[in-house]
Amino acid sequence: MRRRPPERRRAAEDEPSDERRERGPASHGPTKAALSERQRRLRYRAAPLAVLALIAFVVGAVMAAGSAEEDSAHRFLEAWASQDFAAMHDELTPDAQAQYPLEQFSAAYDEAQSASTATTINAGEASGPENDVIEIEVGLGTEIFGDVNGTLKLPFQDERIAWGPHLTFPNLEQGERVGRRLTLSERASILAKDGTPLAEGAEVRDSPLGSAAIDVTGTVETPDEELRPKVEASGYPGDQETGVSGLELAFNSRLAGKPGGELLAVPEGSALPDVPSSTQGRVLANAQQAPGRDVRTTIDPDLQEVTVSALAGQAGGIAVLDARNGEVRALAGSAYSAPQPPGSTFKVVTATAALEEDLVKLDDYFEPVTSTNPSVETGANTIDNAHDELCGGSFEETFADSCNTVFAPLGVDVGEEKLIETSERYGWNQPVTLYDAEATEAVQPGEMTMPTSFDDETLTELAVSAIGQGEILATPLGMASVAQTVAGGGVRHPTPIVTEPPLRADAQPVQVTSKENARVLTGLMRAVVTYGTGTAAGLSGVEVAGKTGTAELGPKPNQPQVQVAPGEEPPDPEQIVDAWFIAFAPAQKPKLAIAVMLIDADGDGGEVAAPIAAQILGSALG
Repeated sequence: MRRRPPERRRAAEDEPSDERRERGPASHGPTKAALSERQRRLRYRAAPLAVLALIAFVVGAVMAAGSAEEDSAHRFLEAWASQDFAAMHDELTPDAQAQYPLEQFSAAYDEAQSASTATTINAGEASGPENDVIEIEVGLGTEIFGDVNGTLKLPFQDERIAWGPHLTFPNLEQGERVGRRLTLSERASILAKDGTPLAEGAEVRDSPLGSAAIDVTGTVETPDEELRPKVEASGYPGDQETGVSGLELAFNSRLAGKPGGELLAVPEGSALPDVPSSTQGRVLANAQQAPGRDVRTTIDPDLQEVTVSALAGQAGGIAVLDARNGEVRALAGSAYSAPQPPGSTFKVVTATAALEEDLVKLDDYFEPVTSTNPSVETGANTIDNAHDELCGGSFEETFADSCNTVFAPLGVDVGEEKLIETSERYGWNQPVTLYDAEATEAVQPGEMTMPTSFDDETLTELAVSAIGQGEILATPLGMASVAQTVAGGGVRHPTPIVTEPPLRADAQPVQVTSKENARVLTGLMRAVVTYGTGTAAGLSGVEVAGKTGTAELGPKPNQPQVQVAPGEEPPDPEQIVDAWFIAFAPAQKPKLAIAVMLIDADGDGGEVAAPIAAQILGSALG
């Protein structure tokens, strides 16, 4: 019987190609206010520095007097450094706790830390208590204003802190809060490899490519509630337009530059954190404005326009790489997000593993059949060829015709360990290498993933994985890299989209398989386009090597029920499919590698994805 396909994994058609996956804050119990992004960041970066400083302070204080006030002060500061506002609140007098409940108390610190862009806390020398006041030298490291040093005067009453909002920051007087006036820099440009602007301008981003550039650059907008805390944590006002997707998000701080301005002590009741010029205030610190810096990409502007035009607004994605070094030349749609099962394009990986294990030779013959049980001994489910076609012949022919009845059992012969290990060399379960770690964390591009073990005793999961179904997920960027690996003589290069080495991922080329195996795979992929399932990718005067794929994702909804005669089996329901095609060209001296994915496609990979690849490759190489 036909194995039921996995539940659909797809993004809505209107999702951007660089959708973000944010993690919510961990719960700290009902007695503590939820921590903002600023608080979480401060806790992480401040605690090690603050604890070291507080140890010195505590030892000195205990040796000098060891008073209850000093003990309370050091507990208060230690809790501040670790952002434990509930513990800080416990050190306050009953009157202060009543006047400033925990939620309000926590918000006051969050407000001060956000306005100052504080990142670290360092408590130094302490003196007192004198007149029920302990004075402590406190230094705060900030994102925009550098190190801000001052004195915190903690008043005590009955051995507890008589707290007020001015104690949220050093050098404030009663009735004052922290505010700022910022001057923003003009946003820098994102450039194509040849210097063509992909995004330029301050208020309205524009490009000679028009909307074709957005699939690479992303957009600049006012951040939503999910992104805003991250933007504000960097010191950039959350109510201003900023990068929210693509390269605009990945390198937002570089493009936006560093705001300049003044950190101020302003009267309570002032609009915070960014106070108007009419508000009087004392200057606590100054920051020098730094202009944004351009980001130059590896994108070919002409190829970018052709690629976006070829996708024509369909749900899916396209990635085009330089076959010689892996650099990204064009992206369209969901090129590095919304991972989907890659279908039979994964047979490149299965074939690689089988060749390395000497399990197949080009002249091996496989009896034509319509279905097979890939492991009779274990009772694996029967697997059919596409459209229940009769499929067989030489190994080259079975690859060209994409015979599931050959590659599913071959995956079982290869075995779990070898298939996974080969897949990971091709890029599964590996970090995406578009740009550096900080940019990757901001954008969180979709990764190619697969199980690290197959627990099913029947080996069905292993068999369906060998034909690119089951739990294997891929992106067009990752599958273009698979094609590039074969084109590159078995070497998988990183896939950078930026030219400056410091902005690139810390990754090196990977020897995936031997040159000889890559040569054999090239011949197999040429056969796909010459006489197999990918003939629609053929070009006049340019030899193309490719592989088709069609992933079944489940029955289409709302299909009418078909009446059948008694004793007859009803037909299989029509499936939702994703159509894939990967390729490189020219086959003998490759210049470009490409992957096309169409979500919820109108046909198989060879019917609808291969012609798109031909259109793009023909435009670039013809």
